Amino acid sequence: MTNSERNRLKDKAFQVFGIFCTFIGLVVLGIFLIDIIIEGSRRLDWDFLTSLPSRRASRAGILTAWVGTLWILVLTTLIALPLGVAAGLYLEEYGRKGRWANFLEINIANLAGVPSIIYGLLGLEIFVRQMRLGSSLLAGALTLSLLILPIIIVTTREAIKAVPRSIRDGSYALGASKWQTVWNQVLPASFGSILTGIILALSRAVGETAPLIVIGALAYVPFTPSSPLDEFTVLPIQIFNWTSRPQAAFLENAAAAIIALLVITFLLNGIAVYLRNRQQRKIKW
Repeated sequence: MTNSERNRLKDKAFQVFGIFCTFIGLVVLGIFLIDIIIEGSRRLDWDFLTSLPSRRASRAGILTAWVGTLWILVLTTLIALPLGVAAGLYLEEYGRKGRWANFLEINIANLAGVPSIIYGLLGLEIFVRQMRLGSSLLAGALTLSLLILPIIIVTTREAIKAVPRSIRDGSYALGASKWQTVWNQVLPASFGSILTGIILALSRAVGETAPLIVIGALAYVPFTPSSPLDEFTVLPIQIFNWTSRPQAAFLENAAAAIIALLVITFLLNGIAVYLRNRQQRKIKW
């Protein structure tokens, strides 16, 4: 057997192995999803979505949890989006290349892989204790903003880096300044990829539990929050609370809440895919 034949055989074996592993993962995921849907669909109705938490499983709902999740999502977006995009834009377009820039790049990339509970401890000390925000929505949103900022910065830099140099050169040739080129040419061309990264980062923030538990988010909140300084709960914490109960009825409630959380996550990911494809079509035209 020649080397080329041996290499083709290895490539084919690796391809089959990869397909097999992917198939096993999809089967396991499908089993989990089917089990959750079967168990939770019986409990998922309008009353469940609009009822307050209760010690009785038959009367418990997720109103405060999904409202708190919506609050966290909006506040985190308002905080992390401008900071992350501006930081990525500065580092890629205006920052000087050197040792300090390399040091920042390495640390930002490393921060994207730090366990989320570390951000919870940081948020507990800075936002809850030092800034005296308590276990409020604002403290939770600031903590989750720290969690997803590295992801947004890295995504923004990569999206801007992918813009062809010819677009910048053409803008400069027409007499545009640096800022005009960035604002009118670079950002619109990279907007789809940036927005995709932001939505995927927010999808991660929506499913986080550990940082919010650390800063003191409550498992039982008998009211819906009306301001950023109110106490709150979110769907992941509500699910964690119900799964820790011994009664089987609360496990059914947890399955229904998981379905609601999955719908939110899939919706965000679907929006990201749609915006990315739409932006790619605009670039082609």
